[in-house]
Amino acid sequence: MYLLFDIGGTNMRIAVSHDGTALDNPVVRPTPPAFRDGLLLLEKTAKELSDGQKIDAVAGGIAGPMNRERTHLLTPPNMPLWANAPIKKAIEKAFSAPMFFENDAALAGLGEAVHGAGKGKRIVAYLTVSTGIGGARIVEERIDNNALGFEPGHQIVDASGKLCPTCAGGGILENLASGTATEKRFKKKPYDITDTAVWDELAQWLAFGLNNVTVLWSPDIIILGGPMVLKKPGIDVEDVRRHLKTILTIFPNPPEVVEASLGDFGGLYGALEFLKQQVALNK
Repeated sequence: MYLLFDIGGTNMRIAVSHDGTALDNPVVRPTPPAFRDGLLLLEKTAKELSDGQKIDAVAGGIAGPMNRERTHLLTPPNMPLWANAPIKKAIEKAFSAPMFFENDAALAGLGEAVHGAGKGKRIVAYLTVSTGIGGARIVEERIDNNALGFEPGHQIVDASGKLCPTCAGGGILENLASGTATEKRFKKKPYDITDTAVWDELAQWLAFGLNNVTVLWSPDIIILGGPMVLKKPGIDVEDVRRHLKTILTIFPNPPEVVEASLGDFGGLYGALEFLKQQVALNK
């Protein structure tokens, strides 16, 4: 039996898989601020989902940059109390099983590339717009080789600060279009914002980011996930396409831009695929 998790700045999603193919009874829980409490919640939920049966291996993703050995988070902007905690060691000890650990957005991208909106595409660019903005490049159904990880939310799209003078923290994409940035700027939850002009502005900022993603990653398709896109009111993918068409002029045929199709559980599907890939590599 496999234990799978997807831990973001707001929620953690947890499931088990008995057969290595399907997710069994995935659940969503609020993410505790501190790693110790998060580990206790993971243990408690795993015990409930597995009916106390032995866990053979664990795989999952957590939001934020991690060290090269994939054992702990370095500077997670939305989960500061998880920084430098011995995540891999603690989880392997808790379950007496090997644990394979990646960035949460990278695993969501892998899930979409293998089982979702990117199925059949060779190069997939995935971005999630949520508490923060993350993403990854998936090539031939594998997370692309990298030294430091992928952080497309931290690309600079407004170096002068003129695009959004009221946005805090500098002109990176995450400070312009994420859920956290939107709530700080408008003093209300994003789902309470009904002004379509606001959402169109966010779509334009996201399109600036996708211009950079396209010229640097050269994807066949761009998949957008996360509650800021998938829930309504939210960023309309059609508006993103419209803005991108006017911004991205170097390529006459830009990549297709689509919504993620696996909903809340793309990261869990990606974790399952990642686990199977890692187990095969370690045989």
